[in-house]
Amino acid sequence: MNVLLETAKAEITIKNSRFIAEVFSAANQKSAREILKKQKALYFDARHVVHAFVIGNNKEILGMSDDGEPPGTAGRPVLDVLKGSGITNVVLTVSRYFGGTLLGTGGLVKAYGAAAKAVLSIASTEPLVEKKQFSFSVSYSLYENTKLLLNRLNATDLCEKFETSIHINGNIPLANAKELLENVFDLTKGSQTVIFDE
Repeated sequence: MNVLLETAKAEITIKNSRFIAEVFSAANQKSAREILKKQKALYFDARHVVHAFVIGNNKEILGMSDDGEPPGTAGRPVLDVLKGSGITNVVLTVSRYFGGTLLGTGGLVKAYGAAAKAVLSIASTEPLVEKKQFSFSVSYSLYENTKLLLNRLNATDLCEKFETSIHINGNIPLANAKELLENVFDLTKGSQTVIFDE
């Protein structure tokens, strides 16, 4: 199972209709809805903004919309491509600018599926690694060593607050959580502990 590293965009034209496909990371349904809302605002002049999403470690949450296209001709083919891609925690939108020629139901299925495949073919992914959120504080004198430790343990999404001490939070691969806990305890001579969100 893979997850997206960054957003990607591809465009195809079929019988003068433009299909703009974009793919985004979405950790949950709420973030998928927020992305869709932004896409609909961005492509307010498009005839349709079709979407599909796959969320969860086992791809257990699925969703899609034809957004006014004939039922089963747009959202379903996009979702089918997503399900077959091996990518999760992802939302894919296809914005269509009508070119004046009707494509028919078979043509729509092919067009939306092709747009979805086009964007996924250029999308960068990485293996899904279960992560845990963490937070802890360190003194300014330990900051550089702490940064080296977090880098070595592949911590991501770091947020640092510089106050009387430095408060750090972020995500770490589950496999490295115990090592982070032990190292911070040793580094701070037992004065600080790492708190993990359940």
